[in-house]
Amino acid sequence: MEPLRVVVRGASGRMGQEVVKAVCQEPGMQLVGAVDLEVADDSLRLPDGSGSVTFSADLESILAGNKPNVLVDFTLAPAVLPAVQAATKHGVNMVVGTTGLTPDSLSEIDQLSIAHKIGVVVAPNFALGAVLMMHLARIAARYLDYAEIIELHHERKADAPSGTALTTAREMAKARGKPFLQPAGKSDDMPSRGQVVDGVAVHSVRLPGLLAHQEVILGGPGQTLSIRHDTINRECFMPGVILAIKEVVSQKGLVYGLDTLLGL
Repeated sequence: MEPLRVVVRGASGRMGQEVVKAVCQEPGMQLVGAVDLEVADDSLRLPDGSGSVTFSADLESILAGNKPNVLVDFTLAPAVLPAVQAATKHGVNMVVGTTGLTPDSLSEIDQLSIAHKIGVVVAPNFALGAVLMMHLARIAARYLDYAEIIELHHERKADAPSGTALTTAREMAKARGKPFLQPAGKSDDMPSRGQVVDGVAVHSVRLPGLLAHQEVILGGPGQTLSIRHDTINRECFMPGVILAIKEVVSQKGLVYGLDTLLGL
């Protein structure tokens, strides 16, 4: 069986470097190219010392010249749609780990992928523990009337609330089927009480020393329930990324979140 040919976009970034390493270590996968906004050299040395691959700021040339099966994108939200347009034109499936995509952008990605008969996996979080946290929060949302989310990330994270927090709040409200109750006195002129997303107050913390953490706190008369996930290092995202790369080639259209791929 031929190995899955993979190109990583955003290869110089912290997540991109981890993806490059994970793909090179995974049996049945082959890194065939790398893309980033600024490139000092036209080749990227592989972390296992086995050689190098083409490295360029020109995504079109990498896709045309290296013919990957999958493009993995860990860049910024405004750069994702142009990448999807280029990938679909070349018949390349995509795995997107970039957060902050709008519903309109996701709809356009879905339309493009269906029209060109390719798969696109977009996940707000690739840590399997975080996916399980969101799944458990959906279950708990049906039984407790109050909920808040505290999400904590490093100071370089551009978006707030995080994509994971937004997805968690929306999925909890959807599972519940009715609004969460609001504490007495909560109003829109109290910004210190958090941004309300589908009835869930979301609090964002950005500090050096943090990586990615989220706690869902639900409350009812005389009790609280906390569901928390802590990311210790970026290595924890790689099993989810590898799973998405393997599965996306058999998909058609947009798959949002790893929970579908995990059967949750």
